[in-house]
Amino acid sequence: MFFYNRHELPSKEVLPGIMLRSVYVKNTMMTFFDIQPGRRIPPHKHPHEQISYLVKGSMNMTVGGETRAMKEGDIAVIPPNVEHSVEVGVEPVFALDAWYPVREDYILDKRQQ
Repeated sequence: MFFYNRHELPSKEVLPGIMLRSVYVKNTMMTFFDIQPGRRIPPHKHPHEQISYLVKGSMNMTVGGETRAMKEGDIAVIPPNVEHSVEVGVEPVFALDAWYPVREDYILDKRQQ
């Protein structure tokens, strides 16, 4: 398949109040996160490159010890193995992330490739 609708992709609750959807090809992945107010993604790191784009809402994001209050349109670039975390305030957040290489744990539909 070449075309998808985000709302029709399979979803998975990765943490309470944090829903994930994804699309991918052999070497690249894009994920879509719907995050409810007051939720947080605890500090973590992974071997993947990640670029996060905040589409809707606002959140505090910490990358490599530096915290920013992110608003709609802001972008965070996260190199491999750099610790990062997210805290969402009183409004829901919609964010999308680009990944290289593909995160196997975020593949929800094996038919895509």
